Amino acid sequence: MKDKTIDYVLRTTWLAVTKMYNEEAAKFESTMATGFALLSIDPEKGTPSTSLGPKMGMEATSLSRTLKMMEERGLIIRKPNPEDGRGVLIFLTDFGKEKRAYSREKVLTFNDTIKNSISKEKLDNFYEVAEVINNMISNKNIYTQKEHSLK
Repeated sequence: MKDKTIDYVLRTTWLAVTKMYNEEAAKFESTMATGFALLSIDPEKGTPSTSLGPKMGMEATSLSRTLKMMEERGLIIRKPNPEDGRGVLIFLTDFGKEKRAYSREKVLTFNDTIKNSISKEKLDNFYEVAEVINNMISNKNIYTQKEHSLK
């Protein structure tokens, strides 16, 4: 693995995780995106549709398609937001809550399996490195640093 770039390892690992979740979801005629949406919606209070995209890291158009499909399948319902007349709250139906529990179980199984296979120290290092990468990206410290050093 020493010759591989960091972004290559991140990308191929995420693609493998996505494939694994999609294969599991396909057994129940679903997708990873649907499972992720189910887990991102507050099962009691609902969730404003505008906060779902950022929460899931999805673009509005992809999220709209996912929510439309979820509504057609009877997983969610949309209701006007009583606190914001222009907004919409997304609520899980009973069927959606059932599928959410299934998605949650799959995510916890994945996490538990990884945690049982890797030492706490290595896992802590992984989280620390991921946090540093995320902070550097969100603070725009990747390419701006290089640009500054070129001047």
